[in-house]
Amino acid sequence: VQLQASGGGLVRPGGSLRLSCAVSGSIFSINVMGWFRQAPGKQRELVATISSEDSTDYVDSVKGRFTISRNGASDTVYLQMSSLKPEDTAVYYCHAHTTFQRDYWGQGTKVTVSS
Repeated sequence: VQLQASGGGLVRPGGSLRLSCAVSGSIFSINVMGWFRQAPGKQRELVATISSEDSTDYVDSVKGRFTISRNGASDTVYLQMSSLKPEDTAVYYCHAHTTFQRDYWGQGTKVTVSS
């Protein structure tokens, strides 16, 4: 499984941004996709997940502001981020967990929320 994240950038507080994660390889083996983030000086944290049955979950700090989704072919996963806050500033990583109990990571994409 290969993951390619994109869509990061600089946005003002209150703004929106959409991250994309292009998935290739053994897509059939993936049972959960997710987005993590790591802010400077902090540990990496789970932001959102979507299962193969389209069940979603979010960390409390982004509930109501972020939406995780995927396209019909399941080869792209999105993270729509709205009402962005400075504390959302971080490097965001795409993640996949497979039925073979393996984990895969994409390269990070940097999101900066600043006026």
